[in-house]
Parts: sequence; structure tokens; C-alpha cells
Amino acid sequence: MAMSIDDFTFRQLAKAELNHRGAGLDDLGPLAKLPGKWVGRGFNQIWRPFRSPNLPSNGPNPPPNQDRFLELNLTTETLEFEAIQGPIPNRGLLQADISMFGVTYLQKVADIVTGGIHIEPGIWASVPTTLDPAEGPTVVRLASIPHGTTILAQGTSVTVNRPPQIGDASIAPFVIGNPARTISFPESNLDQDTPFRQLSNNEITQPIVDNPNSLLAAHIADQNITNTVVLTVSTTAPSPISGGGTDGTAFLQGSSTDGPNASPASMSAIFWIETVTPPDGEHEFLQLQYTQTVLLNFNGLSWPHVSVATLRKV
Repeated sequence: MAMSIDDFTFRQLAKAELNHRGAGLDDLGPLAKLPGKWVGRGFNQIWRPFRSPNLPSNGPNPPPNQDRFLELNLTTETLEFEAIQGPIPNRGLLQADISMFGVTYLQKVADIVTGGIHIEPGIWASVPTTLDPAEGPTVVRLASIPHGTTILAQGTSVTVNRPPQIGDASIAPFVIGNPARTISFPESNLDQDTPFRQLSNNEITQPIVDNPNSLLAAHIADQNITNTVVLTVSTTAPSPISGGGTDGTAFLQGSSTDGPNASPASMSAIFWIETVTPPDGEHEFLQLQYTQTVLLNFNGLSWPHVSVATLRKV
């Protein structure tokens, strides 16, 4: 349908919109417990592209049997959230306008030995039910990573009166587009010596490498968790919903002829906001756990980059 300038109108904001001050707990919905400072420890794993420093910059690629380097870090982390003052209006064409409410955040992650390895500013927002598109209430996470990557991950939330159910996470690379075709590499075996693996600390064990989420499950094994808010988001449509995506710099995306250096193909994450009630009469406290997997595509494979952490609100 053709449209002209006469089809568009401007309207004054309603008084309620002008007078709204700050994001209350009801406005933030499932994000209501996030504002504040969280600190704790975790684990970071990443397969990095490898190129021999002895090769000229315009020379051939490294031999196909060694195109990767595995980095493993035990980490400390600080994650700070601050409520956004007022609604975030989204103007609608197919339906009436909506208002989101959210929090900004700043994440700082450091290796426990060598220091800072990651910093990430971003936003979490709570999105109301919409009719067009037909979606129930959702949450969305927007982030910028200094490597040259941006993400927009959208998903759902649920609150349960029990501990979280934490599944497994795998670091096994697989053929792009075919997660069932995993490839084993010797760097994943800590019993096998290799110059293409970095361990930040000897506390990293084979069970942690095989399943980084085992750290999360072990931390809560003896805790009395009475309430859990579960935030599940992904950049890949339609799981769990249609919104989302990733993008990277020209360096990361590479050229159409030679392929990427390390293209950020997708990101999925689960955040658990837990209320912990100690059995000995101490005050309950809030705990945040998360598992996140970013897929980096290079040399024909998708290489998982897995990060997990357990943080306590202070």
C-alpha cells in the first residue's frame, strides 16, 4: 500500500507518559531484583583462531591440522545494574505504542591470575505483551563487546519456587550448521600436553572442561534456594522467539572469498536470579548464576565460547 506524508501524524505525549519517574519494581517485572552490584567467580573458555607468528602477514594459512588455540580461565567478576529512569517508548505502526522498562549494566571479568579479559556495557529490558507481532511478555538483552561485536538477544522469563535445573554445556566444536557433527581436538584433553592451550590456574579440572555448567551445579548443591527467576535469551530466531541477532566488525566477519577471522554467529544464555535461604537462621540473600555460549565461526566449524559464573548481590 502506497503511503504519503499525509498518512503520518505527530501527537503530544500523554500526561501519564510525561509524569512517569523511574522504573518501579512492577515496571521491571522479572528484572526487578537485578539493580545493584553483584560479585563472584566463574569460568571462561574460548577457542581462538591460531596463526603462526612465523608466517608472513600475506602468506598462506597455518596447516589445517592446527588452526585453533584453547584458552581456559578461572575468573572473578563484577556485574553492576542500574534502573533506567522512566519508560523506553517503542512507537508502533501495526499496533499501539508500547513502553519497555529496563536496566543498564556493566560487566567486568578478570582472570584470577593475569587480570582483565572482558568488559561489556549493555541493557536488559522488559517487554510487554504485543498483538502484532503476537508475543507474550519477553525480556531482551543488548550488549556491546570491545572485540567488535554487538548482540541483541530476546527471550522469555519464568519464576519458580525451587532451585534452578541446570543442564550441561559443551565446548566441542562442530560443523557449521550441524551441531550433531562434533569434532574432537587434543587441546580439550588436559592429560595431553600441547603448546596450543592456556590454563590460568591448576584448579581447572577435566570435569570443568567437559561441562563448564558443572561449576554452577556444584556451587548450589548444598544451598536452600527457595525462589528462582529464569531469564532465557538467544540471538537466533525462532528460539525462543523471533527477535535477535549478532554483528561484528569487518575484521571478524572477514571477506566473502576467504571467510571470517572469527565471526560471532550466535549467542544463547540462561540467567538464574536465586533467593537463597540459609538453614541456620542467617538472612537470605540474592545470588545470580548464568551460563552463556557464543558460537564463533572460522575455518568451517562453529567453536563454542562458554562463560559461567556465580555472583552474590552485595
